[in-house]
Amino acid sequence: MPSSRPSASVRKSARWARRERSAPISEQTLKDVTKELSSDAYEGRAPGTAGEEKTVAYIAKRFAAAGLKPGNKGSWYQDVPLVELTARNVSPLVFKGAGEPLSLAYGPDMVAGTWRIAPRIEVKDSPVVFVGYGINAPEKGWNDYAGLDVRGKTVLILVNDPDWQTPGLTGPFNGRAMTYYGRWTYKYEEAARQGAAAAIIVHQTAPAAYGWNVVQSSWTGAQQVADAADNHAGASAMIGWMQEAQARKLFEREGLDFDALSAAAKRKGFHGRPLAGVTASIAFDEAVRRHRSRNVIGILPGTQRPNDYVLYSAHWDHLGHCEAAPDGDDICNGAIDNATGVAALVALAEANVKAGAPARSQLFLAVTGEESGLLGSEYYAANPVYPLSQTVGGVNMDALSLAGPAKNVVVVGKGKSDLDGYLEAALKLQGRVASMEPTPEKGFYYRSDHFSLAKRGVPMIYFDGGDDLVAGGKAAGAAAAKDYEEHRYHGPKDEYDPNWNWAGTVRDVQLYYGIGRALAQGDRWPNWVAGDEFRAIRDKSRASAATQ
Repeated sequence: MPSSRPSASVRKSARWARRERSAPISEQTLKDVTKELSSDAYEGRAPGTAGEEKTVAYIAKRFAAAGLKPGNKGSWYQDVPLVELTARNVSPLVFKGAGEPLSLAYGPDMVAGTWRIAPRIEVKDSPVVFVGYGINAPEKGWNDYAGLDVRGKTVLILVNDPDWQTPGLTGPFNGRAMTYYGRWTYKYEEAARQGAAAAIIVHQTAPAAYGWNVVQSSWTGAQQVADAADNHAGASAMIGWMQEAQARKLFEREGLDFDALSAAAKRKGFHGRPLAGVTASIAFDEAVRRHRSRNVIGILPGTQRPNDYVLYSAHWDHLGHCEAAPDGDDICNGAIDNATGVAALVALAEANVKAGAPARSQLFLAVTGEESGLLGSEYYAANPVYPLSQTVGGVNMDALSLAGPAKNVVVVGKGKSDLDGYLEAALKLQGRVASMEPTPEKGFYYRSDHFSLAKRGVPMIYFDGGDDLVAGGKAAGAAAAKDYEEHRYHGPKDEYDPNWNWAGTVRDVQLYYGIGRALAQGDRWPNWVAGDEFRAIRDKSRASAATQ
């Protein structure tokens, strides 16, 4: 772990920050942009819809008004080739075995989708195999697929890592802190590498970090995937989730103990096992529409080192029309997630322009497709408008807190990079502290757009609003988080509220300003700490930049 004492360059940045004091972040801008983008007129900001057209035009307009310049060779936009896939005529998911068939209804019992780009998906009489956590990690000596041939078969997978219930942060998969092996995206990727025809994750609320309502609203309706020349032919035909209660029913019918098998899957040396004689079948049609979504890019050119770039990012997309609430409202407006992040981008652009262009260039990147698997940030990172080797670092903003002022911020991935020092310097000005994640098992580090850049070596910092509120402390913070997760997250009630308290949000955005401004005024190149998974990538990237 790095020393808790900031380096000389970070201390210099803190002195500079004290001279400039806090940025004049406009609360009115935060309100106006959030209210506008989350209005019903934007229809939930789904990529490839009329809502996208309004969204990207509005962001470009606000970037221009703030004083930024178009960030992609004279254009505000970077095209992102996507494919919209909409499942239709979805049959029940039927398991056949020794007893009566078990039929699961689309929506309440299971959700089904695909990454394949094809008009028809069908899995028929596919043998079923339980593969525990579905992990193949040679460096850890762990392989849930050892001794199994799952080609053409349906695999049932547990969510998260095997040691997600470990009290501390040590264990084969970092204890409570989720690794990428715990993310649903990895589990589908590995199932495809193993040749599975279908991959179904058993939903459990605690290790998934959200209820079935989130799965149902997120996985029904139009879905987005990156376009591909081979139409993702190597992906499993069907990917999806099933309710835990239905999995238990299936295991019980076959004379199997779900709890005993789940417990066994937590131990090294576990090998998956077939459900003897059990097959799975499902079919659905798929409406396929290729389109080009857009990232929005603005730049404030630097005055001294314009070819060094500091990045602010946030995703503009949300779920569009989704599973309706009891009152019939079917627009997932995404006010907090993530109209607030885009509002922060605009407010930061305004503040930095008013302060005067810094030494290094600053990029303001509003990306598409985050809700579909970080598609916009992944496309930018794979096709950067500005070299990643010259990207100093940055901050990512996703779902800002509106719970009120807090004594702390919660850092996702605390201790991973030198950027922690920049945050601590900015926090000191506010008399606040940085805290570890209280729920590292939820895997937030792999669930937002900073990950697309981090895995390519660019130091990125991502933090949430504090959970220790000035009014009510940790109990109030936990209650606010629980209320949002259960009643608004990925649902139609994530709507703008004129009664929100923006005081804490403004303070959080001032921290983003302080970090980005210190990076842009300095000459230091932050790195990941020694031994971090992304350190070698960064070192190689910077070495290549030095030879150019």
